[in-house]
Amino acid sequence: MAKAAAELGVTQPAVSEVIAGLEDAFGIRLFDRSPQGAEPTIYGRALLKRGIAAFDELKQGIRDIEFLSDPSKGEVRIGCSDAITGTVLAPVVQELCRDYPEIAVTIEPMTSSTLELPELHSRKTDFALSRLSKPHADDPFGDALNVEILFDDEVVIAAGANSRWAQRRKIDFADLLDASWVGTSPQALTTTLVARAFQANNLPVPKLRVMTYSVQLRAHLLATGDFLTALPRSMLRLNPEFRSLKQLPIKLPDPGFPVAIVTLKDRTLTPAVELFLDALRRHIKSLA
Repeated sequence: MAKAAAELGVTQPAVSEVIAGLEDAFGIRLFDRSPQGAEPTIYGRALLKRGIAAFDELKQGIRDIEFLSDPSKGEVRIGCSDAITGTVLAPVVQELCRDYPEIAVTIEPMTSSTLELPELHSRKTDFALSRLSKPHADDPFGDALNVEILFDDEVVIAAGANSRWAQRRKIDFADLLDASWVGTSPQALTTTLVARAFQANNLPVPKLRVMTYSVQLRAHLLATGDFLTALPRSMLRLNPEFRSLKQLPIKLPDPGFPVAIVTLKDRTLTPAVELFLDALRRHIKSLA
């Protein structure tokens, strides 16, 4: 209660009075109280869940009014991984900031390949750009979401253009067993697809020599050494930091994965967000 009061800039008795008034109005207990503090009951958690949506709609309304009063202003909050940010997202951000200098863009880092997307479900972001590891209908987190497929991507194996790997015209998976691999994590979709390919060829799965989410470090290691990596083909084509890399002549047996715009079904997007999404769709269409 003390922390809540400090956050709100009011006294602790004022917070307690408001909560007591809510409990009296609903006829239920919202908090279980103990010497260690207060925890929301199942009723409190239910009210909190709906309250987040209600206050978010109010904030969305304020953002709509601000945009209507001045169409050049607004805010766009995106959840996106570095791999997508550096490929399809960067040119769209550049275009929007050039045409609408008063629109602010915030990009939150995101690593999930499922529709769990906590930042989106808690309404801290307006939409997510996500690579989907499974069809929307098969994802247990997808019921409350709209999923719009932007394009299908595939995973390729790449090395530095000056490495010994890039000079070879033919490569088998057995040739790559002792290679130095760099990747994001053993659980990442790209790393998982590589592991499946080795297993399908009755070979042990190579270990990651370097594990990092840093796009810059991966690009540097690959461009200056004999490292290998698995990455989305769009990164190889569109990310400036990977221009010094080369796709190796070996194909993974698994299909790729789609990149999608993900939004909440029960949430109306602001005009600024719609502007951004329209620009993103046009950019993807131009790439095709």
